[in-house]
Amino acid sequence: MSPIHRLLLFLALILAQPARAEEPVTVFAAASMKTVLDGMLVDWPGVRASYAGSATLARQIGLGAPADIFVSANADWMDALQADGMLSAASRVDVAGNGLVIVGPAGAAPLELSDLPARLGEGRLAIGQVEAVPAGIYGKVALQHLNLWETVKERLAEGENVRAALALVARGEAPLGLVYATDAMVGDVAVVARLPEESHPPIRYPAAVIAGRERPEVMAFFAYMTGPEGAARFREAGFLPPPE
Repeated sequence: MSPIHRLLLFLALILAQPARAEEPVTVFAAASMKTVLDGMLVDWPGVRASYAGSATLARQIGLGAPADIFVSANADWMDALQADGMLSAASRVDVAGNGLVIVGPAGAAPLELSDLPARLGEGRLAIGQVEAVPAGIYGKVALQHLNLWETVKERLAEGENVRAALALVARGEAPLGLVYATDAMVGDVAVVARLPEESHPPIRYPAAVIAGRERPEVMAFFAYMTGPEGAARFREAGFLPPPE
């Protein structure tokens, strides 16, 4: 084979290779963000999301998981990553707030919070892990404030994230659950009581770009999510404005 033929064959093989797909933008987000972010991603085909408890996601990012953006359900896990230099600190911003509710199966009657232990009967209260999952952490504080913690702390069904707790109630495996107000809007459950705002610290969702991942496509989606259009999507999904 002549040198020119070898060159042409080499070029043909190169051109025949499929084009390398652009690296997608990866968002690691708290489980309670799933519904609203999935709605946003319909218009952003180059962006994908992974949902779990904020603690789980923060640990994965700390171990080098290829996330571009992190949305946490509380500030503590974001603070931990920022302290370790894992975030583009200037990008950090709170995108939403939330409330806490008690849910029961669809059609369940309203509940006076003081009657929570009695309504549980022999069942358990579904809740996110109270030492790791933000919804569980907030929930524990609220139950302590309401003088209910001591009567229910041995009667918990702790889920790996708030959506897991919601699912226990929706499937009839727990009579009641403590979840975010926005989660109650997407599950086959009924809100039976709302926890007073003063019973727990303000619930905030901080978002930030991961250090070293500030590609143009990452920053474009981040600007959308944290800007006016994103704020409108959060409101439509039942989220509150970010706490002051």
